[in-house]
Amino acid sequence: MIDAHAHLSFNLFDHDRENVIKRAKESGVKKIITVGTQISSSIDALDIAGNHDFIFASVGVHPHHADKIENNWLDKLEELTKDKKVVAIGECGLDNYHYHSNGVVDMKRQIEIFEAQIHLAHKIGLPLQIHNRLAWNEVSSVLTTNKKYLNNPPGLLHCFSGDQKYLKKMLELGFYIGFDGNVTYKNIAKGETVHLLNLLKATPLDRIITETDCPFLAPVPLRGKRNEPKNVIITTQFISEIKNISQEDLQEQVEKNTHRLFKI
Repeated sequence: MIDAHAHLSFNLFDHDRENVIKRAKESGVKKIITVGTQISSSIDALDIAGNHDFIFASVGVHPHHADKIENNWLDKLEELTKDKKVVAIGECGLDNYHYHSNGVVDMKRQIEIFEAQIHLAHKIGLPLQIHNRLAWNEVSSVLTTNKKYLNNPPGLLHCFSGDQKYLKKMLELGFYIGFDGNVTYKNIAKGETVHLLNLLKATPLDRIITETDCPFLAPVPLRGKRNEPKNVIITTQFISEIKNISQEDLQEQVEKNTHRLFKI
């Protein structure tokens, strides 16, 4: 099993981070990519990756932080990518959802920061880790406009959501599709129109990548609890049942997909 998108640097893991990592490895998780959401958490992600041979880092600026960055943030981000443990740029992208802890950042500013990271990923030859929440049209527009700056393959659409038209467009652009514990939930998330189950069914096996987004989005039957990398096993089992393939075969395919995209 592979967890291609975790946030092991977040403070919810401060009291037992090493035990969480140990449980993941003992449960059979072969690789983890821990993801930064701003410069500070990207540095922390890289520190964690540097201490564990099966953990890698993605560095970037999340749309929530697009209005809270330093003038030289892009130079700092590029400097981090010189470390061999960095395998992607992100979590970057766009977000139209109003959170209690963070209002919607000005979309023009979000797009500016997103495009800068697309260009950086192109410059240094790394894939993207893209966040999208209720911003499918905007993400599609930005990626289409910047198509010449997308690598081959271009990246992962982390924690995928949207509709069939958006999925089709992203597959055409060459993106891999990330599914997390929320694919096991019965209801459609607020603001969305298509159940993740239908999007999973429409996604080819050779484009699926498994994630947790921990500490968030724990799968059923752990929904509401703190998520952690070992729970990617539950999500993998669920996906294998929906796709009518053995868990072993799905795991093998996901490993191939992850290696092709992130070279790990």
